[in-house]
Amino acid sequence: MDYDLAIAGGGLAGSALGFALVRSGFRVLIVEREPAFRDRVRGEGMLPWGAGEARALGLLDALTERCALPVQWFTTPGSNRDLAATSPSGLGCLNFYHPDMQQCLLDLAVSAGAELTRPAEAIQVVPGDPPRLILREGDTERRVTARLVVGADGRNSRIRAAAGFALSKDPDRMVVAGTLYRGLAIPEDAIQMVLNPMVQRISIIFPLGGGRFRAYAGFRDDSGRPLRGAEDQAAFVTASVRAGSPPEWFAGATPDGLLASFAAPDTWAAHPYRDGVVLIGDAAAASDPVFGCGLSLTLRDVRVLRDALLATSDWRGAANTYAAEHDRYFAALHRTHSLWRTLFFDVGEPADARRARALPKIAEDETRMPDFIGLGPDAPNDAAAERRFFGEG
Repeated sequence: MDYDLAIAGGGLAGSALGFALVRSGFRVLIVEREPAFRDRVRGEGMLPWGAGEARALGLLDALTERCALPVQWFTTPGSNRDLAATSPSGLGCLNFYHPDMQQCLLDLAVSAGAELTRPAEAIQVVPGDPPRLILREGDTERRVTARLVVGADGRNSRIRAAAGFALSKDPDRMVVAGTLYRGLAIPEDAIQMVLNPMVQRISIIFPLGGGRFRAYAGFRDDSGRPLRGAEDQAAFVTASVRAGSPPEWFAGATPDGLLASFAAPDTWAAHPYRDGVVLIGDAAAASDPVFGCGLSLTLRDVRVLRDALLATSDWRGAANTYAAEHDRYFAALHRTHSLWRTLFFDVGEPADARRARALPKIAEDETRMPDFIGLGPDAPNDAAAERRFFGEG
């Protein structure tokens, strides 16, 4: 075989896995389509449970030294949570400009010994023993074999489709709009979240350092058109203020990047391994970005797959072990997010009655809320946790 791993995608998932495996002596090829990473509206805050995964993968120091801003505080109206003190990882949030993070980790993988083909497109995968990956570099096609082909090529994964994985998808419910600012009138050591369940809207702002901030506004997909482009900057501020963010936060700020919107349902491929092809990151499961767990979930995938592959020479068995474990923790995270969506974003008389019962109790005791920020998929989300969250016990 040409490689031990042939990885389609050089972003967070592909570069982190490439780095993790090449350091153990395996031959790794990373295929990255973009000649240079560019700004798109994507997650730029890695929650404390994801920062713990970064540490377990040996990535934490490189991220904090090269591109990430560690953030200690998570601020909501009336609450200022010390993330490191209240999360099992003992870490805060890691915030970064997404293209800088991608390039940082890709450089790290290459410096550790991974082979990079860029720009090149993974156009086809042929499952089997061994699986084959077909690449296109300019006008030239190249075929490589590997012990394992890894689809790390995002939410719209071509590898997933080519290998025949079925994709499940939640109904569209929320739209997230995001943009970059300079000079917001808020501190740079705290994430700001304002959640207004009475109008089913959320505003969340991540400081990136150097006076830059990534701001998001989330709202139901039936409550207004998506926001995009410079002409909708004022409408974005209006949406953020309607969620509850003070207008003075935006008064002296300057837009510093594109404004775009996207739908935010969970999507997933059940058991993301088959016949020599394994999926990680958004290709395996894209978590609802309203809750900001996507980056952390990706590194959980990388760490679990790495550990499984290093534990045995039977890589097919290891990939099946990873896929079964992925199904377990993604289902747990999906359930936690579904509980939050039900309480904070559902509409109608039953939803209003549920909020009238639950919110006063949560205001008295915030531990009623399943803590996906600190615990991710390990947050209690069983029937007892649901009853407690909904104020029924």
